[in-house]
Amino acid sequence: SVDYVLLILVIILVVFGLVVLYSTSAYNGRVKFADAAYYLKKQFFATSIGLMAMYLVSQIDYRRWLHVAWAGYLVSLILSTAVLFIGDEYNGSKRWLSLGPLSFQPAEFAKLAVVVLLASIVSRNASHMKSWKYMFLVILMVLPIVGLVGTNNLSTAIIILGIAVILIFVANPRFLPFIWLGGLGCGFVGIFLSIESYRLERLAIWRNPELYEKGYQTMQGLYAIGSGGIFGVGLGNSMQKLGFVPEAQNDMIFSIICEELGLFGAFLVIVLFGLLIWRLMVIAYARAFWCASFRWRYGPYYDSGNFKYCSGYQYHTQHRYYTAVYQLWRHFGCLSFGRNRVDSQCVPSCKKGTLTT
Repeated sequence: SVDYVLLILVIILVVFGLVVLYSTSAYNGRVKFADAAYYLKKQFFATSIGLMAMYLVSQIDYRRWLHVAWAGYLVSLILSTAVLFIGDEYNGSKRWLSLGPLSFQPAEFAKLAVVVLLASIVSRNASHMKSWKYMFLVILMVLPIVGLVGTNNLSTAIIILGIAVILIFVANPRFLPFIWLGGLGCGFVGIFLSIESYRLERLAIWRNPELYEKGYQTMQGLYAIGSGGIFGVGLGNSMQKLGFVPEAQNDMIFSIICEELGLFGAFLVIVLFGLLIWRLMVIAYARAFWCASFRWRYGPYYDSGNFKYCSGYQYHTQHRYYTAVYQLWRHFGCLSFGRNRVDSQCVPSCKKGTLTT
C-alpha cells in the first residue's frame, strides 16, 4: 500500500527543488558550460535514479534489511577507507569516489548503513537498551565510521554520530544518560575541531564573517536573504546568483530562495519539510504502536502481515515501555483522540488529561 500524503509531499519537494535549481544555476551553467540547463539536466538524471530506487525499496519488506545490516556497515567502512587513498578531491576536499562517469560520497552511504545497523541492533535487543553499558557498546560500534568520515568531512561525521544518539534515545526510556552522551559528543567534536586549524577558523568566520576575507560567501548570502524582503524579487530575478554568491546552486541555494521568493518562500520550504517529518512520525507511530483496530485512521499501516507487529497485548506489554519516544507519543494519543478513542489493549487509556495503565 502507498501512503499518498508522504508521496505527494516528496513529489512537491522534488519538483520545487528542480524549479529553484534551474532558476539558481542558469547563469553559472551558461557561463561555465554554455548551457543554462546543465545543472538541471544533471539533477534531473539523479532524481530519476532516486525515484526508481525509492520504488524498488518500497517493494521490499523492511524486515529483510535485518539480514544485511552488518554487511552494509562493513561496506561503508571499506568505502570510507578507500576515500583516504583513492578518493577524488574537489575544492580542497577529498570526499568522492568515482565509478566511470558517476561519482558519489561514501559518507552518504554510511548514513544509511548506520541507520539500518542500529535499527537492527535496537529491535533485537530492546530490553537491553536500558543498560548504560549496552548503550556505550552500541555507540562504540559507530565510532569507527564516524572517525573515518570525520577525517575529511566533519559535518557529516557529526550527523552520523547524531543519528546514532537519536536512535538510542528512541529506544531508551530514560533521559539522564543522554546528558552524559551529549558531553561525550561535544568532547569528540572538540577533538576533531582542534586537529585542523581551518575548522576553528570557520567557526570564527561564522560568528563575524565581515572580519575575514573567507567570509565573503557568507556575507553575500546574507545580502541575498536581506534583499528578498517578505515576498522576494521574483523567481529568476536574483542578483546575487550572478556571480556574487559563489556556486549558488550548491550549499547557498536557500539564500537565493529567500531573495527570489522572500520570507514567504523560505517559510513555505520549512513548512514542507516539517510536514514531511510529521508524516514520517505518524507512520512510525502507527506501524509500531497502534493496534489493527485503528486501520480506519492510519490506512496502509494497520497490518504488517505478522500478528506481533500489529496487535496483541503481549507484544505491547513487552516492548512499548522500552522507548522514551513512546512515552511522548502516549501523551500525543491522549491529546489527539481523547479517552474514548484509545484501545485499552494497545494504548493506556486517557483520564482527565493523564495516562493510566
